[in-house]
Amino acid sequence: MTPLVALAVLVAAVTHATWNAIAHNLSDKLVAFTLISGGGAAIGALLLPIAAPPHAGAWPYLLTSALLHVGYQLLLMRSFSLGDFGQTYPIARGTAPLVVTVIAAVFLHESLDGWQAAGVVASSAGLLGVALWGIRGQGRTPRGNAIVAALATGLSIAAYTVVDGVGVRKSGTPLGYLAWLMILEGLMIPAYAVYARRGRLLSELRPKAAVGLLGAALSLVAYGLVLWAQTRADLAPVAALRESSIIVGAGIGTVFFKERFGTPRLAAAGLMVAGIGLMLHAS
Repeated sequence: MTPLVALAVLVAAVTHATWNAIAHNLSDKLVAFTLISGGGAAIGALLLPIAAPPHAGAWPYLLTSALLHVGYQLLLMRSFSLGDFGQTYPIARGTAPLVVTVIAAVFLHESLDGWQAAGVVASSAGLLGVALWGIRGQGRTPRGNAIVAALATGLSIAAYTVVDGVGVRKSGTPLGYLAWLMILEGLMIPAYAVYARRGRLLSELRPKAAVGLLGAALSLVAYGLVLWAQTRADLAPVAALRESSIIVGAGIGTVFFKERFGTPRLAAAGLMVAGIGLMLHAS
């Protein structure tokens, strides 16, 4: 992982936490994800004239990934409706790196040296610690169903990370892969919203359109950078470094949503940073 790739993933982490905070802050989650998904599809369509089409071998991965992304968005909607942002977002993001590491090692034959393996384990432990330690304050009391939904979200993240890591390498064009992924996944939730809300949808979308489309743009930038990074580094370190977004998410929860961070979470955050340092030291 070169410094340029690491920087790109860190920028993706910040933009990812930001668009998730936007989605969490909108009270009507279906409206929020309709705007973000539909906006992503529109931006993807605008990219098609300047992006080369993906190679034929990438299309099975694109179609599978689109379905996984829709499942991820539905689970994320559920998580945000049940728990605090500072709890559900870290759990969802923190479960993915270890799962990606195991899948990449078993199925893609990506080997990690001792430093990288220690970094992935330490950063993942820190991420989960941020989520699970010191959860108290003014937010809603964490419940088992919120944690289960967030864990399921994390598994879906791990699944699409691996699928896209293989697919984007087969595509020959990260930009073209991103454009088509945004189109394929971005039409499903808006289509459901049209059916579920019928004549009310436009009037419900209009007041939140600007902030929702901002979330869509941030989402596209965040994942575009990750896809590019996956063509230049192994999946597991990219997945773990990307999850530094949890620190940004915890900060957003503290400053904007008035959720307490606390000393235990701060210690867990330090463990995560140490893990990232081990991965970068190895690279």
